[in-house]
Amino acid sequence: MMATFFGEVLSVYSRAVEEDEDELEDESEEDVQIRREIENKREVHVHWSSEITKSTDKPFQCSDFIIGVGHNAAGFLSAFVLSSGSWEAVGSASLWNERSRGSSQPAGEPSCRFYRSAGCSSVLICLCTCFVAEDQLFQWTEKVFGFIQTRGLQVLVLSDASVSEYTTADPVSASPVPFLRALKSSAYQDRVHCPMMEQPNIVTCLPAAVLSHCQVHQIPAVLYQCYSDVVSPDTVTMETYKPALPCLSKLVTLDSSPSIDVLRKVVKSSESQSNLYT
Repeated sequence: MMATFFGEVLSVYSRAVEEDEDELEDESEEDVQIRREIENKREVHVHWSSEITKSTDKPFQCSDFIIGVGHNAAGFLSAFVLSSGSWEAVGSASLWNERSRGSSQPAGEPSCRFYRSAGCSSVLICLCTCFVAEDQLFQWTEKVFGFIQTRGLQVLVLSDASVSEYTTADPVSASPVPFLRALKSSAYQDRVHCPMMEQPNIVTCLPAAVLSHCQVHQIPAVLYQCYSDVVSPDTVTMETYKPALPCLSKLVTLDSSPSIDVLRKVVKSSESQSNLYT
């Protein structure tokens, strides 16, 4: 995913797909079996609560899908959104790879959790605090979005990133850290509440996969990426997402100024499971 001058998504073609197809043709029977075992181990499993699946014979009716990727993005949503109002856990996604939480716990440990607002059942929030590997990104987007009605859907993504990944002609020290940059799909027409991401900066991993999926399927989507100089859960970094609050206030009840105790509780909880970038 690259940023254009308009902050929209630019598709980049790669010959890697053709090269992979040639390699598959040369595989032996033993290689095929090993590959299948690895694929099975690295499969993304998405589970929805019986309450939703019982009442959902067709795709889940969802008007807004909010995704927090990373401990600070997820922490912001926990402190500013989930701590106010009434939310119920309605699903989870579990996966295993070398960098996920599952590397130190049994395979299948939930790495993403989905919550639905009791007051507005069409709003869905996902907190994802694990690393989703490149070969698992397509599975994640297909299985999650495959359950959701995409007609009338709008997607908001909050994502953590290291300031070392940010490219600029000016010294990074000249800008206050942490800071936000935005990227949107071409179908997104609403106001963006921070500067757009400049070229040649790129978005990677799960945020890129979600935005690419939305671009291909013409789903309005916007990403707010927070560049920070800390990789651990941090209240200052969490509060950097505040410019995104106007997007959320139209949908759900917010706590625009959560207490210090709430923030500390979120940070402590995040720290206990934080190994996203290690």
